[in-house]
Amino acid sequence: MATDPQARDTREARYASIVLALLCLVYVLNFLDRQLLSILAKPIQDDLAISDGQLGLLGGLYFALFYCILGVPVAWLADRGNRVRILSIACALWSAATIACGMAQTYPQLALARISVAIGEAGGVPPSYSIISDYFPAERRGTALALFNLGPPIGQALGVAFGAKIASAYDWRLAFILLGAAGLIAAMAVLGVVREPRRGATDAPVPVKPADDGAEAPSFWGAMRMFAARPTLVLVALAAGATQFVTYATMGFTTLFLMREKGMTLDQIAIWYALLLGICASAGIFLSGRMVDRFARRSPQVYGLLPGIALALAVPFFVGFVHAPSWPIALAFLAVPTFLNYFYLTPAVTLVQNSVPARQRTLAGAVLLLIMNLIGLGLGPTWVGAVSDWFRPTHPGNSLQLAFYSLVPFYLIAIALHLTLARRLRREAAR
Repeated sequence: MATDPQARDTREARYASIVLALLCLVYVLNFLDRQLLSILAKPIQDDLAISDGQLGLLGGLYFALFYCILGVPVAWLADRGNRVRILSIACALWSAATIACGMAQTYPQLALARISVAIGEAGGVPPSYSIISDYFPAERRGTALALFNLGPPIGQALGVAFGAKIASAYDWRLAFILLGAAGLIAAMAVLGVVREPRRGATDAPVPVKPADDGAEAPSFWGAMRMFAARPTLVLVALAAGATQFVTYATMGFTTLFLMREKGMTLDQIAIWYALLLGICASAGIFLSGRMVDRFARRSPQVYGLLPGIALALAVPFFVGFVHAPSWPIALAFLAVPTFLNYFYLTPAVTLVQNSVPARQRTLAGAVLLLIMNLIGLGLGPTWVGAVSDWFRPTHPGNSLQLAFYSLVPFYLIAIALHLTLARRLRREAAR
């Protein structure tokens, strides 16, 4: 008896949704483990006696160097091997390293454990981007990637809620150990549930020229040359990097800022800041993905215009957040940039995934992450920590406030780069 094509399509669509949900869960744990350091910054600082600058290096430059650089060979391997197996091994590695963070007794031990987390997380996102792109066609890919990209805000919100609650009731070390154990379970679930998809399975068929065969699975340097030769890809990576400079710098120190300079407690952080992150950032990421799917076909400049406008609207509210005299007012202002700051992520990822052949997607995604994370993740928290340490001797009561003010020029750089990208896309569409 022949299989009903409609029933088969329904089953495949349902399974694709299950895969997306599981990959999003892994991304939640990925980001939760990554941001737990900033969420629990105050008790960690009190226990290990580390400065803002040392904290910024742990969450910024030290982490980013290994996370970004190792992401490239992992992506090269994923473009040629089994992406599901690579993702599962990476998840197990960063989860075990998270447990090691909870056991660290000194700053060097914590730094080594954080570097190990970075090594594991290097194999998380690029294979996931590629797997999702092979489960969802181009007209639904923006929404699918937007749902996947809910991982960071959900991870941060859950980290704030559960991490701060556990640290408040018991100890900051227990939060790392429990969340690392959850990641080990997720790694086994990925290996048991997700099937490796055929590459390009959801792409529209296109004629393949024999001369193109050698370019199907490029080397890293081939991917870098491809990026360098295409101004659109360079611009989207730089614009995303400039935006991440602001977002990672803010995320890395907001909990500490709210506690140390606005008077919040860990219990208040666990409720109010967690709700703000979970609702506002998730809404911004999801809405931007839906808008890309709706408008990009007839207006390609939306990939740059949408994030540029959102960031411009966010600036005055960010200044209000930094300047607010109390934490309730600060959180009210912070809700707006938390919503708008993440309008860049899904457009950037979708533009790159739609711009390269199927066999190049993992490596292209890794190059995008390399550029934007070296700029944003590597330099953003490092900058704020260093500026805060610089102001600390003369302004001990508000050094982080002054460091946050220094992020406003980087907002303007990100806006300019996104608007330049929009103009470039409009010219290319006209040609």
